[in-house]
Amino acid sequence: MAGSDKRKQSLYFPADMLKEIQHEAARQDRSMSWIVQKAWLAARHELRKYPSVNDIADDGADDERGKNE
Repeated sequence: MAGSDKRKQSLYFPADMLKEIQHEAARQDRSMSWIVQKAWLAARHELRKYPSVNDIADDGADDERGKNE
């Protein structure tokens, strides 16, 4: 990653997932950050297949968010 931005960011994981990430980091002798970054790089193409909230058609529900006043 050219010009890598190293700002600190907090992420919250379920306890079981965090334990798996820690185990994998220890197994590969890598940091947890490295494991999560590689997982993101491997999964991002698949995640882009999911529709965004904005792609879901309005079903006429009573949700007023996003409506012009």
